[in-house]
Amino acid sequence: MNRRLQHILAIPYYLWIVLFVVTPILLLIYRSFFGIDGSLTFGNYIEYFSSPYYMQMTFASFLSALLVTLITFLFAYPMAYFLTKTKRKDLWLMLIILPTWINLLLKIYAFIGLLSQTGPVVALIQRFGLGSPQLLFTNAAFILVAAYVELPFMMLPIFNSIDEIPNSIIEASLDLGSSEWVTLRRVIFPLSMRGVTSGVQAVFIPSLSLFMLTRLIGGNRVITLGTAVEQHFLVTQNWGMGATIGVVLLLLMVIVMRFTRPKEIGGSTHDA
Repeated sequence: MNRRLQHILAIPYYLWIVLFVVTPILLLIYRSFFGIDGSLTFGNYIEYFSSPYYMQMTFASFLSALLVTLITFLFAYPMAYFLTKTKRKDLWLMLIILPTWINLLLKIYAFIGLLSQTGPVVALIQRFGLGSPQLLFTNAAFILVAAYVELPFMMLPIFNSIDEIPNSIIEASLDLGSSEWVTLRRVIFPLSMRGVTSGVQAVFIPSLSLFMLTRLIGGNRVITLGTAVEQHFLVTQNWGMGATIGVVLLLLMVIVMRFTRPKEIGGSTHDA
């Protein structure tokens, strides 16, 4: 198949990219240069980068996304590693993927029932005589639920990377006297870095712009950049500032992808 025919067959893909990726981004950038009164201005960017409120919100969004990514990694890597050692890995993998088929809103309301003051978690704490803590509408609840939602997206690429490592390499490390821990740390983990970086991208980037979880689980006590975009577009009607925050989010996502992409040495991707 020659290159010209390949481009012809790819026309629907090109149209999709232009209509649903490039055009919305250009419209977002265009709208960010207009004030709430419809005048052309750079004031939105000046206000964003000079306002302590927006800087604090950006830092809080980064911190929340970092915590969610770290927690999912700490759970996902051991799960993925031991999953590659099981005999019926396909079955266990399906059980891990299964929650992603459930609507996000349903999962959120399930956690609301679990963490509410009349829910089973608080009832269990009360049974041990530890009082009646407020679990729902807290930062901890937001991080917990966000980590649960994002966990499969961290685990799957790590699982694929570990599963693709030839057993001969692992056996060679063990035969040379390395313990299983040393083999994991010095051989398996470096060779699975492609999956780790993919998982970080898949979790950290969406976590920067979460807003449904902040509303329903955080109870508006957790404010992120995604929440600010929603407020400016739907509440204050300041579309210019909402678009500006959206542009900042896009730039942050590009920066994250740039720093987490696999290194290339000699024209080829170096996984270790």
